[in-house]
Amino acid sequence: MSYLKFDKEQLINLEYSLSKEILRSNRAGSYLSTTINGCNTRKYHGLLICPIQDSLEEKHVLLSSLDTTIIQNNAEFNLGIHRYKGGVYEPKGHKYIRNIKFDPIPKITYRVGGVVLTQERLLAEKEEQILIRFTLENANSPTILKFKPFLAFRKIHQLSKANMFANTKYKAVKNGISMKLYDGYPNLFMQFNKNVEFIPVPDWYYDIEYLKELNRGYEFLEDLFVPGYFELTIKKGETIIFAAGIKEAKPISLKQRFTKELKKRGGRDTFLSSLDNAAEQFIMHKGNQTDIIAGFPWYNGITRQTFISLPGLCLSLNDTKNCRKVLDTYLPFLKNGFFPDQINDKNPEFFSADAPLWFIWIIQQYFREYQNPKEIWENYGPAIKEILEAYKKSTLGYIGTTHEGLIYAEKKNTALTWMNSYVEGKPVVQRSGLPIEINALWYNAICFALDLASMAGDQNFALPWEGMIKKVGKAFLNNFWNKDHEHLADVVINGQPDWSVRPNMVIAVAMDYTPLSKEQQKLVLSVAKKKLLTKRGLRTLSPDHIRYKGVVENGHNEREMAVHQGTVWPWLIQFFVASYLKIHKRGGLPFVKQIMEEFEPEITEHCIGTISEMYNGNPPHKAKGAISQAWSVAGVVYATHIINNYKE
Repeated sequence: MSYLKFDKEQLINLEYSLSKEILRSNRAGSYLSTTINGCNTRKYHGLLICPIQDSLEEKHVLLSSLDTTIIQNNAEFNLGIHRYKGGVYEPKGHKYIRNIKFDPIPKITYRVGGVVLTQERLLAEKEEQILIRFTLENANSPTILKFKPFLAFRKIHQLSKANMFANTKYKAVKNGISMKLYDGYPNLFMQFNKNVEFIPVPDWYYDIEYLKELNRGYEFLEDLFVPGYFELTIKKGETIIFAAGIKEAKPISLKQRFTKELKKRGGRDTFLSSLDNAAEQFIMHKGNQTDIIAGFPWYNGITRQTFISLPGLCLSLNDTKNCRKVLDTYLPFLKNGFFPDQINDKNPEFFSADAPLWFIWIIQQYFREYQNPKEIWENYGPAIKEILEAYKKSTLGYIGTTHEGLIYAEKKNTALTWMNSYVEGKPVVQRSGLPIEINALWYNAICFALDLASMAGDQNFALPWEGMIKKVGKAFLNNFWNKDHEHLADVVINGQPDWSVRPNMVIAVAMDYTPLSKEQQKLVLSVAKKKLLTKRGLRTLSPDHIRYKGVVENGHNEREMAVHQGTVWPWLIQFFVASYLKIHKRGGLPFVKQIMEEFEPEITEHCIGTISEMYNGNPPHKAKGAISQAWSVAGVVYATHIINNYKE
């Protein structure tokens, strides 16, 4: 029984269904995404979107959509739906939808008179192939199905336009055809598990309109190429499999392939199992690398977000194997104590001042689950030492330590912390100087490294670092704490604290090692609870601040101005929950359980079964940004894990 349910009466209501999106990945960089009624509202929507080279950097939309038409007694009923220029919907196949279930994959039921047809879609794991299963559940007379593929063959950030250069020729293959619109692309094989007739009617469909891009201020009109249509007969109770991929399939094995892939999918019968399922979508295996896709539909791996996501995506799911694989994938990219912002960039940049400290934090979380200090220190101790020394010696110049032992991060017109939105080439929130969360991570990293080294029997490591704990702890309190404010400064710039109420101070409370007293931690959390906590996570700025922006809307620059000036980010909730239980112990469980229950309605509101990148700071906290974000899902999963496994 699926946990994800929808109002059947509202499924034909466009206002209801167009806001709800579907996303599935193949664990190797490819994905499919559309709305629950099949109408693409983003340029990032499509049924087969994948990297076409060995590079992980660029994804391409090959198959945009597939219109299915039911033919009975010479009458045609098109189940597809497209929005054209001016908001015109044609055809209007959504009116035939009677039910949608997710158990475990999306299953759409269409009814046309006495005909009942179901459709189920999935991606083959680690392959660039979509499989769609059609089952004729009921029919009172002979039935024919017609399938019309809409092709794009373009990068996800671009739009296709009708042109004379497209190669509109097709090649016949077993039970289907193959096409390649442009050089440099692979062939797209479109095949069925039974004999099918292909009728070539090559044509461009002009001015398909993407509503989300229109509202975001981007180019929103696209022309898609349709080579013709497939036609076949289907009997009551019969199942048809359609496959589209960059390798030719064996039609005889498609039914078996679909069944085999379906068995790999986990159930979604609870809130947590739904998020577990979403968590698996982000883990990407490519060759000997295992990485985390930061978010769908437009992100690749982002080092900082990968590290913050790992405990929620892997450790709380008892998946230490993939955790180790990701750590070992990133380890070779450590250069002079720092990680590049993205490991697959051709020209790597080192602008994540906190990424190495998050790496140590992961080792700390991993140690909790897998307590073998000698092995962990042997494998990761050299990296920990290199990281700590790099900060201490100010290896990068623009990131290093002050004479007090605190970490500074300052580079003109460059955001070095996670609050890294830009407008016209300049950070919206620069945060130059001493950022609170980075120094909290720094103190925690030194303390943990000393303890881990001691447990592993490495006494030599401790000598130069033992004195740093007291030094850094004292400087931390001197710079970030003032009893008159009852919370921590967000950043200290040239000795001047910025007392803006932001969520970064909660990270300082959540760390296992902190120079803050219990009373100070309690005061900080009280302010965060009052001014930042919402039912979707923590705001990035208190609503009473003059620069607070509670809604992400309009064009690119206006949205970027808001994303770190009041917008809610779910990934921060794990640190609030950890902090709250740290202070209130078992007595805090009812409150944090109530917080996490507030997330449950969201997984049927925007992208089904997952959590978005961010939410408006103002109620009702509408979802914004990427429709499914790794550290958002991870934060909610890990917070739930903390609650479910709480021990004083």
